[in-house]
Amino acid sequence: MKLEVGNIHVRELAFGQGTSLAAGKVQIDREELTGFIRELDHRISEVRLDIALPGDKTRIMPVKDVIEPRVKVEGTGTMFPGRNPGDEAMVGEGRTHVLKGMAVVTTGKVVGFQEGIIDMSGPGAEYTPFSKTQNLVITCEVDDSCNQYDHEAILRRVGIETTNLIGQLAKDATADETRTYETKPLLEQAQEFPGLPKVGYIYMLQSQGLLHDTYLYGVDVKNILPTLLYPTEVMDGAIMSGNCVSACDKNPSIVHQNSPVIHELYEHHGTKYNFMGAIVTNENVTLADKERSSNYVAKLAVQMGLDAVIISEEGFGNPDADLVMNCRKLEEAGIKTVLLTDEYAGQKGESQSLADSTPKGDAVVTNGNANHVVTLPAMEKVIGHDHYADWLAGGTEGSLAKDGSITTEIQAITGATNELGFHNLTAMAG
Repeated sequence: MKLEVGNIHVRELAFGQGTSLAAGKVQIDREELTGFIRELDHRISEVRLDIALPGDKTRIMPVKDVIEPRVKVEGTGTMFPGRNPGDEAMVGEGRTHVLKGMAVVTTGKVVGFQEGIIDMSGPGAEYTPFSKTQNLVITCEVDDSCNQYDHEAILRRVGIETTNLIGQLAKDATADETRTYETKPLLEQAQEFPGLPKVGYIYMLQSQGLLHDTYLYGVDVKNILPTLLYPTEVMDGAIMSGNCVSACDKNPSIVHQNSPVIHELYEHHGTKYNFMGAIVTNENVTLADKERSSNYVAKLAVQMGLDAVIISEEGFGNPDADLVMNCRKLEEAGIKTVLLTDEYAGQKGESQSLADSTPKGDAVVTNGNANHVVTLPAMEKVIGHDHYADWLAGGTEGSLAKDGSITTEIQAITGATNELGFHNLTAMAG
C-alpha cells in the first residue's frame, strides 16, 4: 500500500463564530460543536469545551484519550474504520490530510483508576508530549444509568467522532508538507531489496479486558489472532485506543496515528534494511492465550522471512509475560529481537524492572521508570476533576495537597514513559 500524508500545520486554535480552517487557524464554533456531541448519545448529561495551549497554567485530568484530526482525501475507507456499520473498508492507501499540532482530548469523571494528567506548563509539562499540542478539551459527563463500560464507550465515541468532524476541515486544504509511505505485497517487498536484512515490527496491543481494550478495524483485539498489517493502515486509524491502563505507558489514539516505531522504520527502509510490515498481536490474561498468540507471532514472522524484529508492549506487569514469550520464541526461530518497554523499578530504582525476563532478551530499550516521584505545582485552571489525584495509578492518599499541588509517580502523567517512544524522556546506560 502507498499512502501520501499531507500535514497542515495548525498555528492557532480558538473559539469563534462558525467552524473553519484558514491560514493555519482552526476556529471552533463552541455552541455548534456542543450540540453535535450531545446528539451522539442520549446518556450524555453534560458537555463543556475548553482550549488548552502550550504554556497555559492549565491542568487536564483525568485524561481518557488524545486524538489527532485526520481525513481521507483519496483512497478507500474513513478514518478509524470499523467503528460504525458501513465503515469496514480497508484504509492505508491514497492520501490523508492531518491537522498537525492540534489534538482532541477527552476528560470527565474518572472511568477507571488509570487515566492521567496533562499539565500545559511547569515541571509536569516536561513529562507529557501533549503539553506541546494545541488541545481542544471535551469534558463529557454521563448519567447514572451508565456503568463503567458504557461510560468508556461513550467517551471513546465522543472523542473519535468529534475528531473526525474537525478533520473534515483539512480535506480541501493545501498541505504544508507531504510525505509518501509504501509497503508492497509481501513477495514484491522481499524482492525489492534482496541484499538488505528483512525487518518487521511486532506491535503488541493492550487487550486484557476490564477497561483494558484496543480496537482493530472496530474489533476488540482480545478476540483476534495475531495478524499482518500494512504499516500505513495504522496512520489511517486502523488501531483505536479504548483502554484505561496506566497513563504513563498507555497509547492514546494519537500515538497509534503517529507511531514512532513505524515512522522510524520507514526512515531507513531501502537503505539499512527492508521494512516488511507489522504483525499486530494482543496481550492476554490466561497462559493458554499467551502461548497461542506468541506461537502465532513466531509463525507469521517466519512465514514473512524476517531476519529481525522490534517488539513493543503496552502496559506492564501481566503484558511483560507476553513480551518475553514473543522474544524467546522469535529468538529460538533465529530472528533477532529488540524489545521496547518501560520500567516499574520502584521509587528508588531498587525493584525488578519487569515482571518476567529471559536471557534471550539481550537488546532492550527502556523508556523510563514509571515509579519516579514528582510534585506538580498548582495550576490556575483545572479542566476536569483534580480530586481524583489520590485515586489515579501513581497517586496515594494525600497526593492532592490543599494548595492544589499534586505529588505523584510519573505513572499518572499521560505519555510520560510511552513504550513506543512517543514521549520526552531519554535513557542512559548506567
